[in-house]
Amino acid sequence: MLRLPHPNPSPEGEGLKSRKLVASTSPARTGLLAAAALLATTTPLHAQTIAFTNGTVAIGDGSQPIERGTVVIKDGRVVAAGKDVAVPAGARVIDASGKWIAAGLVAGMTSLGIAEGYGIETTNDASAPKSPFSAAIDIVPAINPASPPIAIERSGGVTRAIVAPSVANSIFAGQGAVIDLAADGDAVTRPRAFQFVELGEAGRDSGGGSRASAHLQFRSALIEAQDYARAPAAYGQNGQMLTRADAAALVPVVTGRMLLLVHAERASDIRQTLALRKEFPNLKLVLVGATEGWMVAPEIAAAGVPVIASALADLPAAFETLAATESNVGRLTRAGIVTGISLIDLGPPPQQRNLTQYAGNLVALTRVPGASGLDWGAAFASITSKPAAAIGMDTEIGSLRPGRRADVVLWDGDPLEFSSEPEAVFIDGIQQPMDNRQTKLRKRYATPVEGDLPKAYER
Repeated sequence: MLRLPHPNPSPEGEGLKSRKLVASTSPARTGLLAAAALLATTTPLHAQTIAFTNGTVAIGDGSQPIERGTVVIKDGRVVAAGKDVAVPAGARVIDASGKWIAAGLVAGMTSLGIAEGYGIETTNDASAPKSPFSAAIDIVPAINPASPPIAIERSGGVTRAIVAPSVANSIFAGQGAVIDLAADGDAVTRPRAFQFVELGEAGRDSGGGSRASAHLQFRSALIEAQDYARAPAAYGQNGQMLTRADAAALVPVVTGRMLLLVHAERASDIRQTLALRKEFPNLKLVLVGATEGWMVAPEIAAAGVPVIASALADLPAAFETLAATESNVGRLTRAGIVTGISLIDLGPPPQQRNLTQYAGNLVALTRVPGASGLDWGAAFASITSKPAAAIGMDTEIGSLRPGRRADVVLWDGDPLEFSSEPEAVFIDGIQQPMDNRQTKLRKRYATPVEGDLPKAYER
């Protein structure tokens, strides 16, 4: 089952520059600050042509980092990225010497924007235990662009997120979306991007108390969706299981017009999911979690099904993950499976900005005898272009390849190193505030004066 985010306070950025940029005195940092100031005073921001020069470029498409490279963006899109890229006349130039120019992170399987804090039910719009609907639920009306964790994750380099609902009374959780983490009021990049289903241990509880019941509910629902597609007016006359709204919501799934993301961990559950294609050949499946996916990697690869895997599930935390191994992602990737990683299954609180640490650990695994990790390019792609590819959006987001949305993060070092931090974040070519509630509270109480103290602290 999806985990909810940590209860972080609300984001309210105070400016367009990070604290590091403001405090910097080095020539490279001064150049970056000056360029940022120019950007902040020129409108419209989305129409600007910006060239990031002299930095190490991490495109995010699986390729290795490019030293002393250049990235050019225009009108919110990437124009070029690489070694020998010309700077267009009149472009605003940001000197990124000593820094990394990287694709923004794509967080897979989150509840960003629909749940404010873990365990705080009054803020939880991820699940609807009292609703008569399941598959028909569309999370878009519940998404809050000012949700507290969004600014915190954005300041950690996350620019897009796959947002999924959670199950309640059915194995069907509803329709998820892809959002951006920009500091504006329009967060939705793609609404109704997929239908989300829970199988395995979580699905067994929501699907009648056993795996057999959950799989029967799954198959029966897809059959009823086909019935609805054939004769909408007659639906409901024969005591169907689904409401009309839920049946209608599953029609795009059975006709192949909407992705079906299935959370399954055990190898046998994965096999059963893949087998649905025999009866419903139009299903566009994506496996989520897939802790035991390495055991059936050839079957997943043969089916051409992408995976958004749990990042480093290395312990048998449940009976359905007894075969958990840190080598899962490496083995799936080597089998030719499009594999992105997420923080699903890793327990609360899932801090999406920690994706870089998990990807870095996948690189470290290549040095462990007998383990299967990823090289640097593949590891970075697992948190950028691969999650985007899994949901069919890699031509739109997830890398710095030409034509993609200009989601660019300037890092003070290697993004996969624990000590590195973002210094500036651009989403759709627009520089974003780096402050959030946490940083503002830190600043406020680092050297507090009497007037800064809340009433409860008055002496």
